[in-house]
Amino acid sequence: MTSGAANTLNQFLEVPYDSQMNRTKDRVLVRGLLSTPHAFVFAVASGGAGVLLLSLAVNPIVGLLGLSNLILYSFVYTPLKRLSILNTWVGSLVGAVPPLMGWVACTGSLDPGALVLAALLYSWQFPHFNALSWNLRPDYSRAGYRMMCVTDPAICKRTTLRHAVALVGICSGAAPMLGLTTWTFAVDSLPLNAVMVYLAWRFYREGDSQSSRRLFRFSLIYLPIVMLLMFLSRKQLYESKKE
Repeated sequence: MTSGAANTLNQFLEVPYDSQMNRTKDRVLVRGLLSTPHAFVFAVASGGAGVLLLSLAVNPIVGLLGLSNLILYSFVYTPLKRLSILNTWVGSLVGAVPPLMGWVACTGSLDPGALVLAALLYSWQFPHFNALSWNLRPDYSRAGYRMMCVTDPAICKRTTLRHAVALVGICSGAAPMLGLTTWTFAVDSLPLNAVMVYLAWRFYREGDSQSSRRLFRFSLIYLPIVMLLMFLSRKQLYESKKE
């Protein structure tokens, strides 16, 4: 419900700009299939109910994280897209919060393992989104969005490669060292991360539509597979602590 509220507020605030992009021109608010007052009321009701449910039915920390992410996405990331390329870093923070919420929902506290999951989601978003946005540069430029791919393509490519390399350290270093997984995961995840780094390097060197599409498509299958490997190699540390 909080995610739905954030997405609704994002589209509520961006109707004039969404209408200028091929990717978003068919959204319901742009086409007038739903009025903006109705959308706003839905966002307020859904967001309020979502945060309340998270706080009462799960725990207050999860509710606070949900509220913080709703505000961060709707009122920081959304307007920042038209002001600075820092919007991508803020947007990646938004994507890193849900694993923290899930962890706190299960354990009741924030532990180092939660930070590993958040770091994984944070770094994954750079090759994922930068590759996606690369072929949408005309759209973003026309709508006035300050995306890396538009304002500084070199930074876009460098950042993509850096975070692809960071994924290796997170999976093969931080995850087993902080007790989230066994060392089996460090080895099992290496082939996936090697492919990610290779495709990111190709994107960095070539910077064309083909290399960006290959990287984007691989990023879609990378995340569920690496999460499955992490689950299979999970360490029972936190269950043991409870006992």
